[in-house]
Amino acid sequence: MQEKKKIVNIPSLISDYYTLAPNPDDKTQQVAFGTSGHRGSSALHSFNESHILAIAQAVVEHRTAEGITGPLYLGADTHALSEPSMRTCVEVLAAQGVELILQENFAPTPTPVVSRAILEHNRTHDKQADGMVITPSHNPPTDGGIKYDPPSGGPASPEITSKIQNRANELIKSGQAASIKRVPFEKAVKQDNVHFYDYVLPYVKALASVVDMEAIAKSGLHIGADPLGGSGIYYWEPIAEVYGIKNLEVVNPNLDPTFSFMPPDHDGKIRMDCSSPYAMANLIKLKDQYDIAFGNDTDYDRHGIVTPQGLMNPNAYLSVAVQHLFTTRKGWRPDAMVGKTVVSSSIIDRVTAGIGRKLCEVPVGFKWFVDGLLDGSMGFGGEESAGASFLCRDGSVWTTDKDGIIMDLLACEISATTGKNPAEHYAEITAKYGTSYYARIDTPASPEQKAALGKLAPEDIKADTLAGDKITAKFTKAPGNNASIGGLKVTTANGWFAARPSGTENICKLYAESFVSPEHLKKIQEEAQKIIA
Repeated sequence: MQEKKKIVNIPSLISDYYTLAPNPDDKTQQVAFGTSGHRGSSALHSFNESHILAIAQAVVEHRTAEGITGPLYLGADTHALSEPSMRTCVEVLAAQGVELILQENFAPTPTPVVSRAILEHNRTHDKQADGMVITPSHNPPTDGGIKYDPPSGGPASPEITSKIQNRANELIKSGQAASIKRVPFEKAVKQDNVHFYDYVLPYVKALASVVDMEAIAKSGLHIGADPLGGSGIYYWEPIAEVYGIKNLEVVNPNLDPTFSFMPPDHDGKIRMDCSSPYAMANLIKLKDQYDIAFGNDTDYDRHGIVTPQGLMNPNAYLSVAVQHLFTTRKGWRPDAMVGKTVVSSSIIDRVTAGIGRKLCEVPVGFKWFVDGLLDGSMGFGGEESAGASFLCRDGSVWTTDKDGIIMDLLACEISATTGKNPAEHYAEITAKYGTSYYARIDTPASPEQKAALGKLAPEDIKADTLAGDKITAKFTKAPGNNASIGGLKVTTANGWFAARPSGTENICKLYAESFVSPEHLKKIQEEAQKIIA
């Protein structure tokens, strides 16, 4: 049974940010950069001013060590803790002479917009830019988050994030965080090294270089955009105006840091998870009013596509996007690869083979797509969690971080240029390549069990069959780049499973897929649990 959602107390949350401090010896209260930066909650002593002061100082020191002397593009989403965190960062960065670029009127800025701004600057300037985005992604309203983008414009490498994380924790533990050089916010924003910039129009006007905006405008499609109260809320009207899209409707224009307009997720918590049928329930109810509709998470790096048939499974839409892009983008390199994570559906593998392209399978984390998107050797990079980006129509880089806006607009392009919506295309894909039965389940795991799973080697797996089929591969390193996947993947001709320990919880994440039946999927899951036990 779905639990009743709880509304967060915003004044208490902000007060906790300024008045509570972390215990540096408690791991749950330390700075911890996962695949998407540091996240936490002020009430839990895991996202407080001390953390942000220390992280901002660590970034300043990293820039100095790496000789990064260009501007730092700073963006923030609409979570309640993003505003005070942004102000803390401005105070530290401005005081230490960093050339800082802020959105006019301190309006929210999506993750992909910051990525593109960094890349556009670095195309034409010797002094390289980098950036920071303050967001906990789709996490509940109680949470805050912050991530660093190096000059490549995408998620930072583990080497960089470890360096920033360790230095920040050192500053907190030594008590130095409290004495970090800063200047009052009101004074900081008036300094010569702090600049206000319109992130919106340069990004919007460039969209025609990556998506067929003319076709969308001419199609007359009735489009529904639900910002889910996120950082792209002020982008849809300029998009409609610049390109003359007359039937684009912003379904819910509300901004509310409690996100109380959101339906509760499966566990009663509020999450701006655009891949969840619970969180997307309001838009799904309106599906028959639009030819195509979509929602995005709070920092707009993820997408959720709704057709009259309902909310698309993220893997399903990724496979449609791959087929469409690689058969229509004549400006891309003929050897440009399809990038996917090891836990994404194998329907993508089948589509990729069907269109004669090479697949590049990498570990979880969008950072693994950055180099390929930068040099054009990878046309598309996508994750099973509804995050993706792709090249401009001429084969040049668009962003090196996930971009929910272009994935939304691509769904419109597909509908406009083919006369069929993405769900109808996916029906044709399954008719040709088979029906996918895919699921992820989380199982309890002790720290010892998690450690053991992380250390598994292919030769440790003695089984030679899985759910009645011969095992064709066992690997702990991604085929696309030979990097560790942090767990194990086992494949057959008709299915696969992948198991990896969570970095933040005492659980094991088990992904599995069958191309036979739901019963076959269940059998894969059951045998997988025995194999990794």
